[in-house]
Amino acid sequence: MFSKIKYVLFKKKDAKDNDPYIAVSQIDINRNMKEKIRDLEELAEELCSALTKKYEREFEHHQMKNLMIWVVRDIDGDEFGELTHESCLEKEYRSQIAIDYDGEKFDDEFYAATVNLWYYFSGSNKGTGTLFDLKNNDLKIEVEKELRGLLTHHSTF
Repeated sequence: MFSKIKYVLFKKKDAKDNDPYIAVSQIDINRNMKEKIRDLEELAEELCSALTKKYEREFEHHQMKNLMIWVVRDIDGDEFGELTHESCLEKEYRSQIAIDYDGEKFDDEFYAATVNLWYYFSGSNKGTGTLFDLKNNDLKIEVEKELRGLLTHHSTF
């Protein structure tokens, strides 16, 4: 399972590839990167609020109550309530849009679905990461794909 995730998160961007993530090398990581991550996370927070309102009734119609869409941050899998983009260059920092609801789910994952925003990892004093590529991809479309996928899978129960 981890190798599958690793492939999706860490593969290089190819011009013909539909992968919405770009690899960020140690050379690219600087103060501007922190600002890009902050801007991405702020955009994601606004998007989460708008999409929750847009999809709430449709999820309730499918007996999927209390739709929640929010930005979640963790370091090495541990969520801390006070964690912000200021920690985005700490080893194993990850931010993602989490989607969850009350009701039957088709997967045993922690959340019903996620869309990764930024993941920073390092080894041997060299850090690298993967960043959602806003320049070539639409974050709203990616999140809505996940939402529609959840609704489609739920109707097959």
